[in-house]
Amino acid sequence: MRSTSGDREQPVLITEAQLSLEDQHNARRRKYAVMMAVRVVCLVSAAVFYKIPWLMAIFAIGAVVLPWMAVLIANDRPPKKATKVNRYAGHPAPDRALPSTDSARVIDN
Repeated sequence: MRSTSGDREQPVLITEAQLSLEDQHNARRRKYAVMMAVRVVCLVSAAVFYKIPWLMAIFAIGAVVLPWMAVLIANDRPPKKATKVNRYAGHPAPDRALPSTDSARVIDN
């Protein structure tokens, strides 16, 4: 990929781009649906194991806690990336460099 600014032949780095909002929303919907499916399994299992009180209690607690956890996870955005990528591997082109203070012209009043 060639750039129009002279000899620079480095491609633009876009690996830090986040997922689109639609993709993020779909991922959160899938997580929520999976957790609600697990909740249904816990609820049915609690009803099936009603004769074993400690096992029924574990499934019942899971059925009560999972909706709260599912909402928290579904409303959470993806974490920001903590790494910094060096986008400028080389030195800037001489035609793009800022002038030094020695050659800058000073206007006197």
